[in-house]
Amino acid sequence: MAKIKIRPLGEKVLIKRMEAETTTKGGIVLPDAAKEKPQKGEVIALGGGKLLDDGTRATFTVKVGDKVLFTSYAGTEIKVDGEELMLMDESDILAILK
Repeated sequence: MAKIKIRPLGEKVLIKRMEAETTTKGGIVLPDAAKEKPQKGEVIALGGGKLLDDGTRATFTVKVGDKVLFTSYAGTEIKVDGEELMLMDESDILAILK
């Protein structure tokens, strides 16, 4: 993967969405129109952290490379070098996938 030319600010997290499933568990091939956008992705960049009242920055719970599950309507979809990415708050992330 090429060097990302975007750096999130504050408590923002940059996520690359995982590919949508092309077949069901039963083996049925799904057409593009029937595919749902997955709510899973990989963290590829982190901001500096939330600025706290005492002037320090909070640390992130997630780290670059983590596979995560996020809410349905989380973040903003952006395109960087032709690649679709999601920019969202860390609070929109529900879980880290193992």
